[in-house]
Amino acid sequence: MEMSKGHIRQSTLPVLRWVVVCCFLALSFGTIAQQATYTIKDGRMIIKLDKRIDRMQLEHFIDQFGLQDLDLEHIMAKQKFDKLRKKGWRVDVINNQVLVISKKLLGFVDMTDPGKRMVLTENHPNSADLFPAENDNLRYGFNQFVNKHSFATQDSFVTFFMRGSTNAGAVFLAGSFNGWESSSLPMRHTDSGWIAQVKLGSGKYWYKFIVDGGWTVDRDNELVEDDGRGNQNSVYYKTNTRLSLNGYPDAHKVFLAGSFNGWKSNELPLTKVPNGWQIDVYLSEGTHTYKFVVNGQWIADPANKNKLPDGEHGYNSVIALGKPHMFKLPGHADAREVIVAGSFNDWRDFELHLKLTPSGWEIPYVLGPGNYDYKFRVDGHWITDPDNPLFISRKENGNASYLIIGANYTFRLTGYDNAHKVYLAGDFNNWTPDALLMKRSGQDWIFHIHLSVGKHLYKFIVDGDWIKDPGNQLWEENEYGTDNSVIWIEN
Repeated sequence: MEMSKGHIRQSTLPVLRWVVVCCFLALSFGTIAQQATYTIKDGRMIIKLDKRIDRMQLEHFIDQFGLQDLDLEHIMAKQKFDKLRKKGWRVDVINNQVLVISKKLLGFVDMTDPGKRMVLTENHPNSADLFPAENDNLRYGFNQFVNKHSFATQDSFVTFFMRGSTNAGAVFLAGSFNGWESSSLPMRHTDSGWIAQVKLGSGKYWYKFIVDGGWTVDRDNELVEDDGRGNQNSVYYKTNTRLSLNGYPDAHKVFLAGSFNGWKSNELPLTKVPNGWQIDVYLSEGTHTYKFVVNGQWIADPANKNKLPDGEHGYNSVIALGKPHMFKLPGHADAREVIVAGSFNDWRDFELHLKLTPSGWEIPYVLGPGNYDYKFRVDGHWITDPDNPLFISRKENGNASYLIIGANYTFRLTGYDNAHKVYLAGDFNNWTPDALLMKRSGQDWIFHIHLSVGKHLYKFIVDGDWIKDPGNQLWEENEYGTDNSVIWIEN
């Protein structure tokens, strides 16, 4: 039986089994030669593993407490924690001696009554932030309903519809848009099911229906995702772009493909309508190029005048969402051709031609929040941006200029009053040691940057010395035998 966020599901039973055992052992497990322990303290499940533990002892510990779903053997060997975190676990300590992980345990009731349910899922303090409407790792999305049309929308209002269950006494809607409140959005009974209206901005949302107290996914929605805490949720995209192709009444299949989905030619099917074909999609902020694929033939959108060269003597259609950034290169009045290319357009060196102005060359280009590396090509010769002091080391073609759009995080190093220069380096700039110069602000050295959702590794370089962040207790070893600080960005 599938249950909502905060309720047990079948897939949580292995976890439930070892939580029940631990509770009957006075909330404290024994140890295996003190190299692997499990305890409950301050409402958290805590696992502590000595890195010297041998494989047989670790396997025994895993089997004893039903921890197979955590894949601890792989985690201890590879020191990669992404999958662990997706299951709701937090890395508390990681060094050359020990690994300590924990997960919040909330609301369990009388353990002697097997009919009672336990809440094993972490109750996020702001559940709407568990999956924000707009997520910077999300480039596109589309809905996949069966047996019913996509939810009707009017302006910013979406009408959620649950088909069937007409004999139910009460049905509610809950999701990431209302903090998973189980009783705040009652659905209204209709002749064929239940409906509820919700005001939503464009983006991606999780949701479930609550039928007479029982939580369920939308059976008519093929998009279902795990929230990383053991719950399956239906996925809905509040779309912001409709693309249409008029004509082609005899076409068998028409698809949309573009830079946003890696140019996959059979992923996004258009629906046949009286005047032709159309599809509704969600596209993130930025510039997207696309084409239609009609019976296997690629064509640009004849209704869209915005086009860029495709590198094969043709053109791609263009959609730009958001505010443009003006790329400028001063001087070079005698140049015949100036092009800009970078990570934002997969270094397509035939696409973006700058125009000559009295002060130099320029082109507007819409970019979403993120960090980008780029260069100008002047009459075939690549150069960095002379007006941008930020750069990044690239394995190919040397340094490139580094552009930060929509900074969402501030790195901060307190103290070091006598330092002359402090730099920031991490996986977000290929560990370039002398590119991101931090500024002095009061007692701190700071740098503003955009960090994508997920895990990032970093260090500070103080007058040439690499150091971990003394204000961050989370770190992990690297291949050089030194340590990197770790930060997780939630949204």
